Amino acid sequence: MIRRYSVTLHGHRTSISLEPEFWALLRQVAEQDGLSIAALIRTIDDKRLNTSLPSGLSSALRVYLLQYLQNRQV
Repeated sequence: MIRRYSVTLHGHRTSISLEPEFWALLRQVAEQDGLSIAALIRTIDDKRLNTSLPSGLSSALRVYLLQYLQNRQV
């Protein structure tokens, strides 16, 4: 089941839809990095403009989190 949350990015409210497993991982990564979930999402949002992350925010979050997991396994 997809869950939708709203966050403020650069002064604008936006909704993000992700599966609960991705929200749980997003919370875990944010906690490990000492960031709020919103701050981590802002960081990923900024990175997607200058990297190969997908242009859609929800997709960019999923890819970022998968890359995070892959990097931890190396």
